[in-house]
Amino acid sequence: MKSLKLLLFSRKQKNNSKSATSPAKPPICYINNKGNMDYKTLNTKGISYLDLVPGTDRWYWGMDYTQGDLYEAEELFRDGHAVQSNRLILVSYPEGKVLEPVKAVPGQYFGNAVFWEGRIHFLLVDFNLEKILIYRCSEDCSEAAAEAELPLGTVRDCYNLMLEIEPLTLIRQGHENTFQVVWPEWGDFRIDPTESLDSRDGDVLVFSKWFEDPDCREETVLRRYPTGEITENIKAAFKRMPDGQKWLLK
Repeated sequence: MKSLKLLLFSRKQKNNSKSATSPAKPPICYINNKGNMDYKTLNTKGISYLDLVPGTDRWYWGMDYTQGDLYEAEELFRDGHAVQSNRLILVSYPEGKVLEPVKAVPGQYFGNAVFWEGRIHFLLVDFNLEKILIYRCSEDCSEAAAEAELPLGTVRDCYNLMLEIEPLTLIRQGHENTFQVVWPEWGDFRIDPTESLDSRDGDVLVFSKWFEDPDCREETVLRRYPTGEITENIKAAFKRMPDGQKWLLK
């Protein structure tokens, strides 16, 4: 099994050590010497929340939630309702350039975005054609093309259907306490109700596990990819940093 390189930090050390955090980036908004706020205005057409794309520190992504998340949109479709498409935008940092590489049509709905091998990838489900599509953006993210296509019937539903990286993987964590590796290989195994996937590192799946007994704490469970066999339980919380470092918080 590929070794998982981790940095250990006690929670006390993390709070007191300046070296444990990455240098802060200059904000887009700041106060100038006249006491006024300088800022960039981004035309996102109503999308007001952006997330850093996992795997890079140069791109952010955002979505509107026209009909909820992907699973909720699927429920509407299964109930016979028309599904209005949502929008997915990519924003470059620090330029603040807003791009919309694919505009969905009614019956299509976007999932999440990740960065892998120099390109942004994102998830799109076409309910009318009953297809799951994984798109790969061009280098400048001005356009995108489908890299993989799966029948929608491959999965029970779209609950927690999302892309992960290291490497690019499509996974599903169902509400029936199962975890599925959907693409490029197939894996299906049971997990604890309080477990959730944090990340993948080669043939290691990193899960966080939540405890309330009675104190609240978080531990890390390492499982073998794609079988789900537990290889290690670590009494520490896991944190993946934007530059690829893996930290354990004890």
